[in-house]
Amino acid sequence: MLIENVKSWARQIKRDIIALWFAARHPNTPLGAKLVAAAIAAYALSPIDLIPDFIPIIGYLDDLLIVPAGVFIAVRLIPPVLMDELRMIASERTTRPTSLLGAVGVVILWILAAMLVAHNFGVI
Repeated sequence: MLIENVKSWARQIKRDIIALWFAARHPNTPLGAKLVAAAIAAYALSPIDLIPDFIPIIGYLDDLLIVPAGVFIAVRLIPPVLMDELRMIASERTTRPTSLLGAVGVVILWILAAMLVAHNFGVI
């Protein structure tokens, strides 16, 4: 029973991520919601993780905490009628979009983190 609930929750998160991808491009989405939806969708659909999954425990932290929390916040900012429409569109989609912008953003964050660490150790 618990496993079925977790699987259902994961399917809903995946569907909502795609719906947020559509929300970021929809003309009726409020500007603040568009920005949050775009950021969450770009990160979640990025082929590169901020914290790689091969890092024990914290590697899955973004998948289990950060992405669902971001989806939760973004969904609350979008009018419910519009979100229902976008969920329907996302459910009908057979392929998952990817976000090159999200991947670029992750790489930029890695570079900035490396520069900060190098600066603190006197390398830069």
